[in-house]
Amino acid sequence: MKKTIHRNDTRGHAAHGWLDTCHTFSFANYYDPERLQFGALRVLNDDSVQPGMGFGKHPHDNMEIITIPLFGDLEHKDSIGNEGVIKEGDVQVMSAGKGIFHSEKNHNRDKEVKFLQIWVLPNKQDVEPRYDQISIRELSVPNQFYQILSPNSEDQGVWIHQYAWFFMADLEAGKSASYKLNGDHHGVYLFVIEGQVKLVGEVLNKRDGIGLREIESVTVEASEDSCLLLMEVPVSKKD
Repeated sequence: MKKTIHRNDTRGHAAHGWLDTCHTFSFANYYDPERLQFGALRVLNDDSVQPGMGFGKHPHDNMEIITIPLFGDLEHKDSIGNEGVIKEGDVQVMSAGKGIFHSEKNHNRDKEVKFLQIWVLPNKQDVEPRYDQISIRELSVPNQFYQILSPNSEDQGVWIHQYAWFFMADLEAGKSASYKLNGDHHGVYLFVIEGQVKLVGEVLNKRDGIGLREIESVTVEASEDSCLLLMEVPVSKKD
């Protein structure tokens, strides 16, 4: 097993007044050659946007972009006709493919919106852009990992153009949950949204992350009530 730990206070950080953002991997003006990506996981941004503010219209291509609001609601509008609100408790996926423009804005006028935005490198280039959004509240199972994303359109959750699986878990203090990987050339990246957990001999706190390679499964134990995001992605070129 190989592990890489990214502590909360080692992430890249930028404060723009309307936007406060932390970058687990190199992004925008934050560059660390040791933190370019974890396999196909290229971006893990932890964003807070002030009321009524947001990102204006901007382009993307050949990237799978996943957005998970943690607090508050986010407006979305894109060049393929989608317009709406991504609410707390939802997950949104956008396959940028051969090119798409979109904008994101805090829908709320009285509170900030906090969300994770994740970019995954696709396994197909120049696909037709697509968009999907679902509520994941009804998928939640206490003290277990539950799937919110996969490569398969018929599976639970949303899907992307990559052999990747995303799971979340809401663990009560003292409870544990296990996860078995789908591919032997895959790795998992675990991000602690809230709480404190123990795994592979390490203690991780709120907003810490750990990447694990050369493992078949992992068990996570919560030291306190915790919310987790687990992302399984290819870490070699076999997929």
